Amino acid sequence: MPQARYKQLVDAWAADIRAGRLAPGTRLLTHRQLAAREKISLATASRVYAELAAMGLVSGETGRGSFVRETSLPQGLGIDQQAVAAGMIDLSFNYPSLPGQAELLRTALRQLASAGDLEALLRYQSHGGRLHERAGIARHLLSRGLAVTAEQVLIVSGAQHGLATSVMALLQPGDLVATDALTYPGFKVLAEAQRLELAAIPAAAGNIDPDALERLCRQRRVRALYLMPTLHNPLGWVMSASRRRQLVAIARRHDLLIIEDAAYAFLEEAPPPPLAALAPERSVYVSGFSKSVATGLRVGFVAAPPAWLPRLERAIRVSTWNTPGVMTAIACNWLEEGLVTRLEAAKRADARARQAIVSDVFQGLDCVRHPASYFVWLPLPEEARADAVARALMQERISVSTAEPFAISASVPHAIRVALGSVDLVALRAALLTVRRVIDTYRY
Repeated sequence: MPQARYKQLVDAWAADIRAGRLAPGTRLLTHRQLAAREKISLATASRVYAELAAMGLVSGETGRGSFVRETSLPQGLGIDQQAVAAGMIDLSFNYPSLPGQAELLRTALRQLASAGDLEALLRYQSHGGRLHERAGIARHLLSRGLAVTAEQVLIVSGAQHGLATSVMALLQPGDLVATDALTYPGFKVLAEAQRLELAAIPAAAGNIDPDALERLCRQRRVRALYLMPTLHNPLGWVMSASRRRQLVAIARRHDLLIIEDAAYAFLEEAPPPPLAALAPERSVYVSGFSKSVATGLRVGFVAAPPAWLPRLERAIRVSTWNTPGVMTAIACNWLEEGLVTRLEAAKRADARARQAIVSDVFQGLDCVRHPASYFVWLPLPEEARADAVARALMQERISVSTAEPFAISASVPHAIRVALGSVDLVALRAALLTVRRVIDTYRY
């Protein structure tokens, strides 16, 4: 059976790109030019480019055209946590750690070994965690401006697991979830796995546009709203109290479920009240100790209305049964001792020190950031392509994320996110100087 014409074109272009005959960054023919040259319909030409884009070989950019992508970048760059090659400086993921944390763990393990309930940690726990540990987390949430009972708190294996259990319990495949046009890649991957449709809401005045959300809700049945109101990843925004109230009003008007991701919220010292405090009847609040304590401490928590708890507990049972008792005990003991509060304060100071280096090294560059965050968003000069910048930095043994893992809409900005929390301050300055040098080659 002869191969369809458009398939022949897809195969030919793919072969040229993979063989290097079409170099990364090459501007391709417009859809109309391709249709005219190959004597095919405009719809067929669009289908050719759509298949090449699905293969990761080309990207279409609104107002600029279609370009050959940089295929030498690792698959999953900015989404998948991969082993860091020897000599590679990882500025794509954050795993902030403070001096002395390893000794804190040794002490905690010794204390746990002599604890009277050690035997209990070897048995199954209740799906949502032991009630006294849930009570400790509820007390901790008071410092975040959220008052909930111990029964409303469920312990999970990190914030990502909290998001997963929330989606599994409260949403159905095909549900439409509104979120920022640039959002957390882990939620994108989760939405894909659970067959959710994501709708990108543009920004206005430094955060999600409530008018655009209102229009979408009038046009389509939106089921949920996923947001990071306190220290947005990747942009570092902290949503104002008035904007939070606007969004809560829209959520009530259109019966939206709110998923509030507070993984980085501890870095803002005096944020407005959480969305979950403003709309407790329709909000699930998700956070954990990976960023505030240690990324290897896979303990997180979900706070939700009482009516939702049975479904959430069932999702925990389906996915992990319960969070490992040893890890939970360590995290909750550190909460009771006040160590988590001290570590959060120390990490805010550490993040500020790293942002001070950013201010020095990136002076004159367009930066979007929070003064106490562990990342910075760098829109690139008009002449620069994000994949080319990322590839140039890979050759310098530095890994960064492009905008693609964060983008919901088809139009992906040319920008990079630089994570600041995974190397010491001396290495960070040297790496940022290299990033600056590479970007500057496109500015002059």
